[in-house]
Amino acid sequence: MIKLRFLFLLLFATVQICSAQLSPKEISVLKTDLIKAVENSKLTDSIYDKLNKLPNKNALVTAYCGTLEALKAKHSWNPYNKIKYVKVSLKTMQKAINMDKENMEIRFMRFSIEHFTPGFLGFSKDLTVDRKEIVKHYQNNNFVVADKELIKNVAKFMIESKRCTAEEIKILKKFS
Repeated sequence: MIKLRFLFLLLFATVQICSAQLSPKEISVLKTDLIKAVENSKLTDSIYDKLNKLPNKNALVTAYCGTLEALKAKHSWNPYNKIKYVKVSLKTMQKAINMDKENMEIRFMRFSIEHFTPGFLGFSKDLTVDRKEIVKHYQNNNFVVADKELIKNVAKFMIESKRCTAEEIKILKKFS
């Protein structure tokens, strides 16, 4: 019985390590680079290519790919390509959310993509669902793997987005 437990624990640890794909330090660098990529198309493409080569992407890496696809839309001059990249991005984000429905960071990435996508294009259908899910995390103080800086920045962005109700803003202000 003890051997079976040990074997199960070892298998679980191996699965966690294989699916993690990026170390916490690499994730931290990636987040910094993503901010720079907002204004740098070459960096967007470089990060996207690197992440896309990873096998068995976990939910967070998948969401980062979706975010980079949205940045490709931002950097594209061709309206057709812009729409194509946004469609692909939102499909990738849905895949990430299906992999980890409770991850606030993933919900926030999709919320921010849809927030900045012009409403008349019809791509902003998940704003309300994601907003409520994000606020729920703040309401329940449920941040699992989110660091303090992310918690503060998401709360601040949500308030500044002007998409939250007065009650939701009250909850978010405790963290901003």
